[in-house]
Amino acid sequence: MNFKEKIRVIPDFPSEGIRFKDITTLLKDGEAYRAAIEALAEHYKGMEIDVVLGPEARGFVVGAPLALALGAGFVPVRKKGKLPGETIEAKYDLEYGKDILTMHKDAIQPGQKVLIADDLLATGGTISATLDLVRQLGGEPVGVAFWIELMYLNGREKLGDVAVHSLVKYE
Repeated sequence: MNFKEKIRVIPDFPSEGIRFKDITTLLKDGEAYRAAIEALAEHYKGMEIDVVLGPEARGFVVGAPLALALGAGFVPVRKKGKLPGETIEAKYDLEYGKDILTMHKDAIQPGQKVLIADDLLATGGTISATLDLVRQLGGEPVGVAFWIELMYLNGREKLGDVAVHSLVKYE
């Protein structure tokens, strides 16, 4: 399936000059949504993934069904103040400031194989912070999976030697 055809591009959103990649058109197409999850799952089949992490909020719609397809657990990564239990945190840079991601302290056990899944890789800030959380708990990051990668923003460079897999690339 050509996933790029299922993703709507909206010019000048949220500001002039930006070409926003809208996944809601893929999500509402049941066949395309299933195919996108299956395509990611096929790539990671046989890697014995223990846990899939999904950063808030679009990472939930990719990560949770991917975890199911892989027979793995799912862990939500949330903004500070959203999780009720004891948490760890990692800071990351935004275009105009900083933010903090959190995860429960007991979400990952040392040595567990962890896959991080999100809808889009742009500058890599969110995923870099998520990798930091995994490493704080002694997890073994085996890869990061995306539906979309904006190659021109060089997000891969921020992720070090972690394997990146994306279904659609925009040059």
